[in-house]
Amino acid sequence: MSERIKKVERDFLAYTKKMEDYGQALSLLAWDARTGAPKKGIQQRSEVIGTLSSELFQLSTSEEMASFLGELREEGAKEHLSEITLKSVEQCHKEFERNLKIPKDEYKEYVMLQSQSESIWEEAKDKADFEMFKPNLEKLVEFKKRFVGYLGHNGNPYNTLLDDYEPGVFVDTIDKVFGELRDQLIPLVKGVTESSHQPKTDFLFKSFPREAQQALSKDILKEIGYDFGAGRLDETVHPFAIGINPNDVRVTTKYNESDFRVALFGTIHEGGHALYEQNISQDLIGTPLCDGTSMGIHESQSLFWEKFVGKNFGFWERNYDLLKKHSSGQFDDVPLEDFYFAVNQSKRSLIRIESDELTYCLHIILRYELEKALMQGDIEVRDLPGLWNEKMEEYLGIRPSHDGEGVLQDVHWSFGAFGYFPSYALGYIYSAQLKEALVSDLPQFDELIRTGEYAPIQSWMTENVHQFGKMKKPADIIKDTTGGGIDSKPLVRYLEEKYRRLYKF
Repeated sequence: MSERIKKVERDFLAYTKKMEDYGQALSLLAWDARTGAPKKGIQQRSEVIGTLSSELFQLSTSEEMASFLGELREEGAKEHLSEITLKSVEQCHKEFERNLKIPKDEYKEYVMLQSQSESIWEEAKDKADFEMFKPNLEKLVEFKKRFVGYLGHNGNPYNTLLDDYEPGVFVDTIDKVFGELRDQLIPLVKGVTESSHQPKTDFLFKSFPREAQQALSKDILKEIGYDFGAGRLDETVHPFAIGINPNDVRVTTKYNESDFRVALFGTIHEGGHALYEQNISQDLIGTPLCDGTSMGIHESQSLFWEKFVGKNFGFWERNYDLLKKHSSGQFDDVPLEDFYFAVNQSKRSLIRIESDELTYCLHIILRYELEKALMQGDIEVRDLPGLWNEKMEEYLGIRPSHDGEGVLQDVHWSFGAFGYFPSYALGYIYSAQLKEALVSDLPQFDELIRTGEYAPIQSWMTENVHQFGKMKKPADIIKDTTGGGIDSKPLVRYLEEKYRRLYKF
């Protein structure tokens, strides 16, 4: 029996390695397409991507895969398998079941609707015309509800959509955590807004040439430990990080010569994602586990480096002279304390991607509440603009003047990504929890940042988060590092202390 199972295990791992090879090729094509590939090649590249994607889908639902899963999921077989194989089987089974339950013709129709909807959304956003986008959004919501019906759900139908992005985290937990966070943040935002002590920021917006920003970005990535031997930095309209494998993790950024913060903090953010991927265990390469465990945990890593390191006062004690060296003199007469206050400014914004660390989670909670209500059937698509504006006024004290800066501002709904938004706020909550656990083990955290000794911090993150890839679920990572569950209190403590100190209220 054991010899038979060992052979099946070897064949299964070779099969998943083939699937991962296809996945790496698709990742490389995706990176190329978004970093300046020739426009005339779009059609042919799309066909290649379609062919590879179709082949990968077939491999995930083939009779051969069914046979592997059937044998390796038997109780008698499990005791002979390695932990990596057991987790890989679990991951492949989840994908197999999901892909088989949704009828292929309906899924094809849904994919075509996605493609059409994104371009309609772009035009509707430009024209601030929700009615133009509404019919497509109604169809997308209907498809999602139907898919949840096929897949089944644990309690709330929205749980099935959450599981796509944050496995094992459900509505009852998010309702509690987001509710506590919302109730703490609203009065804090009000206090910051009404404070008479506000930062001067004019020096942030003086010309900072692109080439100089690029050199600064590379120096900062090296500073925080990004391995350029296993990656590279490129320029794109929408910054991203992409892990082809742990030995090839690429980051991109966007340069704004009138606001250097866009590139600098965007680069640190994407660098945090990349540090996660570069430090996944080499033993997981070629398996479906060689990836971040969830969108939320991935976001926790990017936010940890962007917020808790990149906006730490000690970071700028060390790197302010480096910034001055690369800039055109706009900071030469600005005291460090004034610069620090300026880059940590909190200012209410209608636009999520322009919001600061204090207000950001309120943007996400608003979207979560609307998505959940849609999927539960409590509201209809036609209700979204009005409810959006009401919640924006309640949570942030500002109201959109048109739907382009309101309900139409995000691309996610145009391609059916319901359940995605919560991972942004969960990532911020996770990052604060992980930071508190890290400081408990490394009480010299601030001093390590001030002196640029990041190795102990990186080692802690690798040991507790990075190395596992998808071997651990997000809730297990949080439990094993903090001893408890998902908790918004560490984030509230961080924001309360920081913003009451900066704004003196």
